[in-house]
Amino acid sequence: MESLWSKTASLPEFPVPPGDRKTDVLIIGGGIAGLLLAYELQKAGVEYMLVEASEICSGITKNTTAKITSQHGLCYTKLAKRLGDGAGLYLRANQEALEEFRNIARRVPCDFQEKDAFVYTLSSPEKIRQEAENLRKLGFPAKIVHELPLPLPIQNALCFPKQAQFHPLKFAAGIAPGLHIYTHTKALEFLNDGHLIQTNRGRISAKKVVVATHFPMNNKHGGYFLKLYQDRSYVLALENAPDMEGMYIDESPQGYSFRNIGNLLLLGGGGHRTGKSGDGWRDLEAFARKEFPGAAVQARWAAQDCMSLDGAPYIGPYSRHTPDFFVATGFNKWGMTSSMAAALLLVDLVQGKENPYAPVFSPSRSILHPQLFVNTWEALSSLLRLKRPRCPHMGCALQWNSAEQTWDCPCHGSRFDAQGRLIDNPATDGLQTK
Repeated sequence: MESLWSKTASLPEFPVPPGDRKTDVLIIGGGIAGLLLAYELQKAGVEYMLVEASEICSGITKNTTAKITSQHGLCYTKLAKRLGDGAGLYLRANQEALEEFRNIARRVPCDFQEKDAFVYTLSSPEKIRQEAENLRKLGFPAKIVHELPLPLPIQNALCFPKQAQFHPLKFAAGIAPGLHIYTHTKALEFLNDGHLIQTNRGRISAKKVVVATHFPMNNKHGGYFLKLYQDRSYVLALENAPDMEGMYIDESPQGYSFRNIGNLLLLGGGGHRTGKSGDGWRDLEAFARKEFPGAAVQARWAAQDCMSLDGAPYIGPYSRHTPDFFVATGFNKWGMTSSMAAALLLVDLVQGKENPYAPVFSPSRSILHPQLFVNTWEALSSLLRLKRPRCPHMGCALQWNSAEQTWDCPCHGSRFDAQGRLIDNPATDGLQTK
């Protein structure tokens, strides 16, 4: 189940730190979010260091569908209700992230292509019209279309022009050389109010710390074990399938996504909460057999995403009580654009500069959303379940994922292989097998 990106790119190797170290800014996590922040800090002349427990981009980044877009489903209608003018700030932050990707891609070979992005509906055309109206008020040139080159009976769709797609690991391989990165360096404990980090390679003293580990690893602050859950989705890379020309996603969570790379079509779908039952790749395979009978599967993989309570990422101070401790998480399946938006925001915040987007993404904003009660119920019901094995993160009962042959946590999304080895965080260690 190796992703197309992993099959077609090689990443540079980095050293381990020689004993105790000191830095102004410590970034924990070497996925795309951590790498982009390191890149922006280096450009700004800020002293920093990035540590990664394994190799760079060895976690979530390698399994993305790699779309760079401000079109995050039908998010702007929801954001306008919740944030008012803040919806425009969210749009601007993501458009600026897209532009920064475009600028870097001029120097870094990464198969960057400008593409229109579409969100379509099979049954709710009024949702599309409402989203278009909200975007019109924000001054964004989205437009409604009624025909798409998809094998689906769409009602209508919303087009975001001049968005983009790329090869994420080629991009990472292009920006990583020259950055101050140490791999195989695992953060174990936060001491001295988070300014001293114990790792398996020694201690690191830092004035500021940014946690970019996908799911935040520190449970003492911020309440992320309640504010986040994780969702899995599945991808097939199909040869001998049509070129769809753009990037497409269904407004329904149960729908399909489409985008091409080279001679392959990436067909995505099958989303479900991690630790809950799902079809895996079965539905995608059935759809491909019916609609693209001559297609052959060249790769298959699954993605895992942190989902926030209200549909916007958490980017900023880890909590109200930790002014020198920062986080970037909850990207809600839009990790590429959100990672760049996070880097551009955090490069200001760690320097003590004001940024107009900080209130929109503040991790300390209200948690009073229906999803909070769902997350709480899932955690309580799993903790009370008399079943083994249990997740070392917070003790939730694990569920067997027969499609992927893994143990998955329905509370917070940690995953382990059949032998108990850790695959995905927030757990930091594997299962006790004895």
